[in-house]
Amino acid sequence: MRILITNDDSVNAEQLIPLVRWCQQLGEVTVVVPRFEQSGKSHGIEFHAPFKVEQTQLTSDISAYVVDSTPADCVRFAVLGMEMSFDLVISGINRGFNIGADMLYSGTVSAAREAALLGIPGIAFSTSPENYGEATVHLSMVWEYMQVHKLWNIHTLYNVNIPPSPKGIRITRQGGPYFSDSFDDLGDDLYLAHGKCVFASRGDTTLDTETTLSGFISIMPLTVDMTDQDVYTKLTT
Repeated sequence: MRILITNDDSVNAEQLIPLVRWCQQLGEVTVVVPRFEQSGKSHGIEFHAPFKVEQTQLTSDISAYVVDSTPADCVRFAVLGMEMSFDLVISGINRGFNIGADMLYSGTVSAAREAALLGIPGIAFSTSPENYGEATVHLSMVWEYMQVHKLWNIHTLYNVNIPPSPKGIRITRQGGPYFSDSFDDLGDDLYLAHGKCVFASRGDTTLDTETTLSGFISIMPLTVDMTDQDVYTKLTT
């Protein structure tokens, strides 16, 4: 299996090397990651200006391509720029959950979505900041679950959130808002977004928000089709 690893936490992400080591159990690994943190950059790409790509050594036996652009561009460059082929794109492990409506802003999730747009199976991994150092411990459990339940035969794009000491795994759908922002006035016409949790429980364990925050690993199938199929059907029948 040929695996592309990317993230939105940059080449300096603490869990990048552990993720590479885990993925090496599955097959041949290529690492293409942003030079700087790209959290909240969603599915942005750069096509107005050139960007720099350099190869570097993460360890004596692990190299990486470092891209001065977004996670989506890391995937695009690997596939379209370097003309490499992959069987799977793994994005993450993100330091912080990507659940509910927050997924719309996530560079981590968008990299996996870009893979799907290019016809490659993609999966995004995220975890809580307090669990970040132990995130790779639970990857084998997730992978085994996906293999046993043949999830890759059913669909090719998933978003996975891993809480600390998970109680189990659930298949979920998108919940509501998780984080929002207020804006601090710093003076001199400068403003700084200040994140705050706005999660409100709906008591619905089918939602990724409820599942993850109650201690279960959430595996959610995603789509790149932005059509509201119910509305489309109503408008065309």
